[in-house]
Amino acid sequence: MSQPHGDATMERSLDSAAYLTPEAFALDKETIFTREWFCAAREEDLPEAGSHLVLEVAGENILLVRGRDGALHAHYNVCRHRGARLCDAGNDARWGVTLDAGVIARNMIRCPYHGWSYGLDGRLLAAPHLQDAPGFNKADYPLYPVGVATWGGFVFVNLKPATAPDFPACVATASRRLANYPLADLRTGHTIRYEVAANWKIVLENYNECYHCPAVHPELCDVVPAFRERGGIDLDWEAGIPHRAGAVTYTASGTTTRAPFPGLSEEEKVRHKGELLYPNVMLSVSMDHAAAFVLWPTAADRTVIECRFLFHPDEMARADFDPADAVDFWDLVNRQDWAVCERVQSGIAAGVHTHGYYSPIEDYSLDIRRYVADRQGGHRPG
Repeated sequence: MSQPHGDATMERSLDSAAYLTPEAFALDKETIFTREWFCAAREEDLPEAGSHLVLEVAGENILLVRGRDGALHAHYNVCRHRGARLCDAGNDARWGVTLDAGVIARNMIRCPYHGWSYGLDGRLLAAPHLQDAPGFNKADYPLYPVGVATWGGFVFVNLKPATAPDFPACVATASRRLANYPLADLRTGHTIRYEVAANWKIVLENYNECYHCPAVHPELCDVVPAFRERGGIDLDWEAGIPHRAGAVTYTASGTTTRAPFPGLSEEEKVRHKGELLYPNVMLSVSMDHAAAFVLWPTAADRTVIECRFLFHPDEMARADFDPADAVDFWDLVNRQDWAVCERVQSGIAAGVHTHGYYSPIEDYSLDIRRYVADRQGGHRPG
């Protein structure tokens, strides 16, 4: 059977190997996950001084902590002395011991091995029996730093802060388009964690187009009929996507008892907006809630997706607050997406499939190809 070649209406996708092989995933880790700003938390996860998270980012174990001044700090979770993990409650539990280590009294970080202690900002505070050693300078031994930045209540980290891209530039488009939404003020009303047997790039490509919406999301298209029209080629995400008449939000009925976010324009009160912040945040915003998808790639064919449903605190404080109308609708749409993403992952493993194609109405999906190529210099693993 002949294969299509040189069709001016079609663009090649990334090679199949880019989604399949351990070598490709290792390259993604080295050139993207360790170098780009990676979303790792919400600020609400660290509410007070000493609050901390131990996170696995691109195979590196890091410690994210809120300092006594309210600022967020991130460090590699490793002592500068002999390299012991600073925080590792799981290891202690495995051996049935309790070591005097980790974040102590909400004001310092102590290594369990030899007692080296650090400030929450990473400065070395004390090294037992070395304080008066000739030539020893505590300033020479801070914790290895990880870059930290925040936007819209989200916390981003960068494993190579000395060469990190400019963070404000990375979020500039989303900041402009979503300027009226009080994202930083929102709080998590519910979280669903999905384990998807698909490459992280397949998940992002799926989010970035609506060619699939009529076939995969009939319920969503009932609320947003525009998704059925010409494969979504005419959608104006800058202005927001209108719902059907009488609908204002992403629920099965298209309605809710929750009030619109304060500060929205009249158009934003009846439209939906979406943003993709590479490499690992998909954000869908309605007038009353936001669905935030944080991707944690774990292997070439595995991605953990943490879906947070964010609401205004005033609505959450109401006695009758119930997020189920949004959560249940999104969960259905999500499961439809993850099912089709897994079909793509298994399908492209066929020996005859060397690459796919993007049709003209999938132009936004080309962003992932450009994004990867810009960071991997045209390298094609496999």
